[in-house]
Amino acid sequence: MSFDQVLRKYFKHGRWTITEGLSGWNNTTRFVETEEARWVLRIYETHQDEAKIRYEHEILLVLNEQPLPFQVPMPVRCLDGGTIVRLEDGSGRLACLFTYIEGQRPDEGSLGIGYAFGVVTGQLSKALANVKVVSLPLYPPYYEMDSSHPLCTSERVTAFCSAPPVEFIEVAEDLQAISSAILSFRALLPQFRTLPHQLIHGDINHSNSLVASADSNRLAAILDFEFCTRDLRVMEIAVMISGFLNSNDVMAKIERYLQGVGEQLRLDRSEIEAIPSLVRLRNLDVFLHFLGRYWDGVDDQKVLLEQSRSVHDGLSELERIESELSQLCSRYLTT
Repeated sequence: MSFDQVLRKYFKHGRWTITEGLSGWNNTTRFVETEEARWVLRIYETHQDEAKIRYEHEILLVLNEQPLPFQVPMPVRCLDGGTIVRLEDGSGRLACLFTYIEGQRPDEGSLGIGYAFGVVTGQLSKALANVKVVSLPLYPPYYEMDSSHPLCTSERVTAFCSAPPVEFIEVAEDLQAISSAILSFRALLPQFRTLPHQLIHGDINHSNSLVASADSNRLAAILDFEFCTRDLRVMEIAVMISGFLNSNDVMAKIERYLQGVGEQLRLDRSEIEAIPSLVRLRNLDVFLHFLGRYWDGVDDQKVLLEQSRSVHDGLSELERIESELSQLCSRYLTT
């Protein structure tokens, strides 16, 4: 099925042009334009589960009814009333259409945008806490590592990291450190299960957002709710902090971010104390995600080598700043 055939499921008549958009690890994006409007066509590349997409769309439809100070994607309904199309090209892939949101990717080096991300993180967290949908979440919380990454059992990961294949010898020390961090994290699971839970976006970052064209320090939209699920409330913050670890001016960016969050949210002491461990978890989750993709044949060894180095660098940076991070979290997020 061509992209035009997909669009005929949404529009009975009309002509359009299709151009390539920025695609990520999990999805392919196309922009659709007519004389009257623009849309975004999204092709899911890593799963063929309609229930997962339906859950995402239910949440987005509810969020679009709320008076948010930023936009979120709005699913477009097909002619049959649904919001999902299965491609008939033999791949089994799924596609959906969203209304177009004006804006551009934020500058990752900007301190001002860090503050804006903090404000929006708090605003979105409060909005998601009030979202009620019929469907049940299909992604487990981050901390349930075995459920999140079924290919990456504890024994298999330990074996891979302890005695990596010859093509990964150059990152053997990195893999050893990652494996040790995973084993240490498992002891914290009982503690995490007692912390406050709610719906979270789960992947707020620079690539899943847009800034206003007229103001590069104002977030116009948060995109890609594919991994939205019920998880620790504080995990939303940990995910974003993790994204700062491999950048310049790490602590300055984190402080501006926490200032923004603190204007919107106050957390329990137990949540604040868990943030460094949850930032570590986010890094480990990234490694397990790409290790699973490598074992599944989705990515080649080059991708896993790159991700192994990146995750190890992030863990090392976290160890360096952990004490200061804890102090900043207490300063800005304490009730």
